[in-house]
Amino acid sequence: MATHDDLPVVSLLKQLIEIPSTSDDELAVGLFLEHHHQSLGYTVERIPISPSSTRHNVYAYLGPKSSRKTRICLTSHMDTVPPHIPLSLSADGQTIWGRGACDDKGPLAAQIEAVEQLRREGRISESGGDVSFLWVVGEEKGGPGMLAANDMGLSWEAVIFGEPTEGKLGVGHKGHIVFELSATGVASHSGYPELGSSANAALIGALSELLAATWPSSDLLGPSTFHVGRMTGGVAYNVLAASSEALCAVRIASDLPGIKMRISDIVSKHKDVKVDFKFEYPETLLDHDIEGFGPYAAAFGTDVPRLYGEHKKYLYGPGSIMDAHGKNEHVEISELLESVEGYRKIALHCLER
Repeated sequence: MATHDDLPVVSLLKQLIEIPSTSDDELAVGLFLEHHHQSLGYTVERIPISPSSTRHNVYAYLGPKSSRKTRICLTSHMDTVPPHIPLSLSADGQTIWGRGACDDKGPLAAQIEAVEQLRREGRISESGGDVSFLWVVGEEKGGPGMLAANDMGLSWEAVIFGEPTEGKLGVGHKGHIVFELSATGVASHSGYPELGSSANAALIGALSELLAATWPSSDLLGPSTFHVGRMTGGVAYNVLAASSEALCAVRIASDLPGIKMRISDIVSKHKDVKVDFKFEYPETLLDHDIEGFGPYAAAFGTDVPRLYGEHKKYLYGPGSIMDAHGKNEHVEISELLESVEGYRKIALHCLER
């Protein structure tokens, strides 16, 4: 009697989870995917993300190299957040646990199996030109892999991005602006604070105002939200801090320029605090012109805005972002199997346009 272990998508996901692939350490999983696609008869290109980089994206397609330009592309990211969590199964065998189970190796495995099913049914040309795969590095850390994909000289009619969307079709996702605040002070004995000035106090003043601010909202994506991700400052409890820093971000539902100006205006009122904007991208609207899927508005960011072009943009995948990035990351096998059918449906919709 067949078991879940006999299913290609389950077997593939298990193998992927067993390979540690935190951001900056994706080589092993990239080599695995290269060999896996070659075993299935694909032409595979391992593409450095820069001339001097040892990090590679993986691009796979059917047919000769002259067929590398395809109508549609399915893409997911190979990297995960740290730490690596080994593969495990629930007692009833219905749930796969481990780092990347839903973000983003589950979607990746389902994308491969969906296309393989279409191949076996003769619905995709074996000579190429219909479908390609793009597996990228670094999505969890600024997106250098997808940004580098813009230099491949390729365009597609549609790109299907894999992320955990609970089996629903994305309608849009929030943007992001990441910035660092740095405060300067004068160190002195804390018993005589009049002899110095506290960088920590200056930083807290700016952060308090940012935390109290109201940020723009949208009917589709909800409110923009500010948070402080990391803070450092000072050397001891009895010394006024000479310097301090905070790494902050706003998840953007609308009006990126206005939010950036608001941040600058607030910080400018605190003379000992400066702002350094690290990276940004606006809210992203997605294509969702396919029947049979529930709508999904994402508060998280993706690689979608990092890939430039006029292609249709679809966001879909198994699992929940609520289970990603934590110690209990997992995906239900039933969701994984349903997503194979979902990717099939999206791919066929794109090819039949």
